[in-house]
Amino acid sequence: MRQMTLLILTLLMLGAAPLHAAEAGLEKFMTGFDYATRKDMKIDSKTLIPLLKSGKAQLIDIRFKEENATWKVNPSISIPLNELPRRLNEIDKTKIVVTACPHKDRATIAMVYLRAHGINAKYLTDGLTGLVENLRGDAAKDLVDALAAQK
Repeated sequence: MRQMTLLILTLLMLGAAPLHAAEAGLEKFMTGFDYATRKDMKIDSKTLIPLLKSGKAQLIDIRFKEENATWKVNPSISIPLNELPRRLNEIDKTKIVVTACPHKDRATIAMVYLRAHGINAKYLTDGLTGLVENLRGDAAKDLVDALAAQK
């Protein structure tokens, strides 16, 4: 019986380790929050587009599946906010990760979650609506050509 109790306690502790690490990451983010962090956690579309062109950023569209099925913004990876915890392995941690939704409410939540997991994340301040506004005509063609050249 004692061995069974030890086994259960060990399994519970191992299962709680990722959650504890995320809590520690959130604690570190919160206690270290200052004006520099406040500035660093944000990015606008005009700053993001050159980073996408150069392959230095990854755009994560965190809208619900139904929203994404209605309209898509490339080049983004669709990971709905409620799926983010189980899909962290799809995120390229070598790049600046930019979370986006139409405005910025869910993107901000996703950015905090990713930073709590040690990922260099920012949220798109002007949202996907701002991004599409900045990707019309020649700007869209330039981005598509730059992305094709990366392959």
